Amino acid sequence: MKDYGFMVLGTFFFALSVAVFAMPNGLAEGGIPGLSLLLYFGLGWSPAIVTLVANGLVLLLGYRYLPRSMIVKSTVTIPLFSLFLFLLEDVAGPVNDPLLAALYTGVFTGIGFGFIFRSGSTTGGSSTIARMLNYKFGWELTGTNFILDAAIVVAGVFVIGPVLTLYTVVALFIGKKVTDYVLEGFESKKVVHIFSNQHQAVAKSIRKNLGAHTTILQGKNDESGIDENLIYVSVAKQQLFYLKKLIRDIDDDAFTVVHTVKDVSGGSFTKAHYPTQKTFSSPKKEKQYYKNRAEE
Repeated sequence: MKDYGFMVLGTFFFALSVAVFAMPNGLAEGGIPGLSLLLYFGLGWSPAIVTLVANGLVLLLGYRYLPRSMIVKSTVTIPLFSLFLFLLEDVAGPVNDPLLAALYTGVFTGIGFGFIFRSGSTTGGSSTIARMLNYKFGWELTGTNFILDAAIVVAGVFVIGPVLTLYTVVALFIGKKVTDYVLEGFESKKVVHIFSNQHQAVAKSIRKNLGAHTTILQGKNDESGIDENLIYVSVAKQQLFYLKKLIRDIDDDAFTVVHTVKDVSGGSFTKAHYPTQKTFSSPKKEKQYYKNRAEE
């Protein structure tokens, strides 16, 4: 039931983006919704009807290439999206600021796609066509999907003009970023590489103080050939401050490299904790805290 809740919520947000912000402000979209908007601007055709017919035909053609669970959910998502479009078509007027309209369109599109993807469903259209081409000819999914969406956006130059087409690109870019946040979360994760002569003490203190799993990798100094040890650890962004303080207290000469990564899950990462504020009430207490931890 949770998946279907995400699916309905995501479909509503996507329809809200198209009907309330894109349509009244002359903006397009990618894929079938973008095509329906261009036909609406050029010929006055109802986007609700166009998306229902076009997505239905594409889903019918892609029946043999899609997972059955996705087919079932898509048969709910596609008519639901058209219904929401129909109900929201005349709700709002133009914003009179194309950049603001593009921002709203991108944010609500991203939220909608994020929830739809989390539910395991699809809005049909270009993503389904990309799957068929991948199955039939081996074409790469992401690249094919991008080209199909880009073709619709570029066609908008002849219908809504180059300026509004550029704002459409802005909306799509924002939508992609917001979708990533919905799928991956707002809290960035950090992978830290630590080079230290006191690697055992540093690694032990990280495990005890932050609850993070550590791995010690062995290598050689490229210049001298001396054996070196590298600590590999993943922490939440908020833990990075404590991690650096911990390292400096044990080894001032440690060399630390920090990478931002999209997703870390499972293992000790879900059980990680933070030193309390009381721990860092004074530099003296802080140093003694880490020293005691390292010696345990």
